[in-house]
Amino acid sequence: MKEQYRIVQLGSRDGMFYCKDTQSGSRTSLKTKDRKEAERLVRHKNEALKNPHINRKIGMAYLSAADPRLVRRIWQEVMEDIIQDKQGPTLHRWETAIKDPAFNLIRKKVVVMTAADDFMAVLRAGTVCTNVYLRRIQNHCLDMGWLPVPILPKKKFPKIKHKEQRAITWDEHCRIAAREGNAERRDFYELCWHFGGSQSDIASLQAGDLDYEKRGFSYNRLKTSSLSGCRIGPKAWEVILRRPRQGPLFPYLITIREGHRATEFKQRCEGLGIKGVTLHSYRYAWAERSADNGYPERYAQRVLGQNSKMVHRAYAKKAQRQLPSLEEYEEATRRAEESGKIVTLEMETEVPKVA
Repeated sequence: MKEQYRIVQLGSRDGMFYCKDTQSGSRTSLKTKDRKEAERLVRHKNEALKNPHINRKIGMAYLSAADPRLVRRIWQEVMEDIIQDKQGPTLHRWETAIKDPAFNLIRKKVVVMTAADDFMAVLRAGTVCTNVYLRRIQNHCLDMGWLPVPILPKKKFPKIKHKEQRAITWDEHCRIAAREGNAERRDFYELCWHFGGSQSDIASLQAGDLDYEKRGFSYNRLKTSSLSGCRIGPKAWEVILRRPRQGPLFPYLITIREGHRATEFKQRCEGLGIKGVTLHSYRYAWAERSADNGYPERYAQRVLGQNSKMVHRAYAKKAQRQLPSLEEYEEATRRAEESGKIVTLEMETEVPKVA
């Protein structure tokens, strides 16, 4: 019987050896110039076609010699290993994520015995969150050397599509703040509007983060550890002055989980008939306001605590102002050259309607 794979050597006698598929004609580098090693590798490939089950056992035997736990490690152990190094809100998110029922399909399956079909079954049974965390779990195994190659390539994972979110409007914010009877929560919502920070960052603000002389603040974001801060405007400063001068600005809100703060805010919105808004909507609102008013993007990035321009642009994608067209810009430049004056084009506040 003709073997499907055979070795070929390209170039001179010292050239690299390749494995040629006699059926398709394709060649794959064996990454060796040693003929005996090349012949052994090709022989194993041909034997794998004849006795796939036996060769799997042989392969597992080789793996167990390098790492005895490699052939016994299951996905549940991988998940438990990941959360050992997590803490705070990140730990809580991971603990919630690995309880996903979709992971039950592979929870007790040996890592190196898992096939791409197993991953696809998990993804079809799960949600967007399943997709996000399965990627991270596989990456952890690759980084630790528990997988030789990805089970499911990055391109084969379904595209992550998060639920569309919108910014909270000024009117909605005013209605929520006016109805809020608890002074601490009301001031919390006010600072979310003025600072555009995440709810955890705002709730965790300390009096020590504030410069009462220069009327500014600076803090490290909990999620990214990046430095964020700026001067404080007059209206926001009025809120600050109502808060404690020592310790946390929000003594109660700092003690509860972000999920509890989000639930309380949702209840306020439902009572007012406001839909499609979460605490994260304050960040969208701040970003859109900054874009609408021409606030420099590099400043907005520092205030929001984002390192990537793409993140800020995603936040501000619904900003209503438009850049001037090239035609208008060329005309303005021509007028400037003729008059010797600088002509400035403002961004449109509203999208022009087409007749």
